[in-house]
Amino acid sequence: MNPPSRNSSTAGAAAAPEFVSTGGLPRVGVLGLGIIGGIWARHYAAAGVLTGTWNRSPQPDAPAWLDTPEAVASAAGIVHIVVADPAAVRALLARIMPVLGPGKIVVQSSTIDPASSEEFRVSVAASGARYLEAPFTGSKPAAERREIVFYLGGDAALIAALEPVLGLVSGTRFCIGDNRQAATLKLAMNLNIAVQMQGLAEARTLAAAAGIGDDVFYGALAKNVSYSGLVKLKEPKLRAGDFAPQFSVKHLHKDLRLAAAAAGCTELPAMDAARQQLKTAESRGLGDSDFSVMITLLNGA
Repeated sequence: MNPPSRNSSTAGAAAAPEFVSTGGLPRVGVLGLGIIGGIWARHYAAAGVLTGTWNRSPQPDAPAWLDTPEAVASAAGIVHIVVADPAAVRALLARIMPVLGPGKIVVQSSTIDPASSEEFRVSVAASGARYLEAPFTGSKPAAERREIVFYLGGDAALIAALEPVLGLVSGTRFCIGDNRQAATLKLAMNLNIAVQMQGLAEARTLAAAAGIGDDVFYGALAKNVSYSGLVKLKEPKLRAGDFAPQFSVKHLHKDLRLAAAAAGCTELPAMDAARQQLKTAESRGLGDSDFSVMITLLNGA
């Protein structure tokens, strides 16, 4: 789905007039300036809709920086949250709730569990504001290229109203169902990523032990049915031993903990194995590294 025109007639439905930018789109505030949130803030600023940013660790050089999340939420029609976990979202909502109300929209893009999503939806709705669960897939390069994919869960009319705004930072928006389903689907996607990464790491280690070099291994893999977007993204990092974070170990580990609690399945053995590897990586001080660093745990590395 291509980003729609900024003068879309649906834009006015997304926020009260006092929260609309000069370009006709709602004013957006970003809470959370990590790997992805910081990039989104710059995209929103370039589009002329950014009205405030805030991060728990101060980043006063960030575009439209404000000193408190309350100030950001007061100035914005759309409050876009992208932080670490349910506890961080809960703490932010507790702070901004007094300045929410009719005309405000909370877009929640942190990876959280479905029970927390429902808790937050009810809380925001009680203030008179609207709530959209909007987890996403795509790492730093995708965010920079506006190729993020959103999984949107909530009211269809609200999703339609937000389409022009979310199109500024993403390439595709999927309407998943309700907020709990959107949160669950994101956890399922990250479970798949974690298991694929473990398989890739083990396959490369097995081939390397037989003296098979990178060019042969990745050349053969490119013509194999198991070749995937994950392989394409991580091959350069594995070749170079570059584990600068695109998606960190600590965040993927958190996501699998949430998935384990929310799954409703008694046995997910591949997830259990991936969780153990991520736990080991964190215990070795690799929590801030890209999760492709899991390959270094094999063969006693």
